[in-house]
Amino acid sequence: MLFIQDQDGTYHPAPKKLVLTEANRLVGYQLRRGSLILSSDCAKKVIGYKLHGRQNEVFACLFLDSQHRILAFKEMFFGTINHTTVHPREILKEALLQNAVAVIFAHNHPSGNIQPSNQDIELTNTLKEILKVIDVRILDHFVIGEDTFSFADNGLLN
Repeated sequence: MLFIQDQDGTYHPAPKKLVLTEANRLVGYQLRRGSLILSSDCAKKVIGYKLHGRQNEVFACLFLDSQHRILAFKEMFFGTINHTTVHPREILKEALLQNAVAVIFAHNHPSGNIQPSNQDIELTNTLKEILKVIDVRILDHFVIGEDTFSFADNGLLN
């Protein structure tokens, strides 16, 4: 429980909206340009928090430089409750614009199920081939639901 102090010095439980606003600010700070992504777990937690609990699917990209410092975190495509249309051309353009060397993809499943669909796997493979042409590596693809599924941790990026 988080408490806030009023003008009289009395502590009261913080309203949920204030807690969530502050949490979003802190997550945004962790995803700022120049922050170093030290591990898959670090990226998984920060991105997972950003996309968890959304009512519609959102596909996001974390663009990184050669030292795995953040160049940009972009929520690129917004869909319905169970589908998002992803345009590889737009991801390619953004990777070039950011001068990215690596990228981490993430999208949420509003149902909470973290198992990637066949379409998720096919899309990741397509993006991997397209981005390979411009020397951008896909480090991971997270599916966020009740937990987070990592393509890399489960051998789906080989």
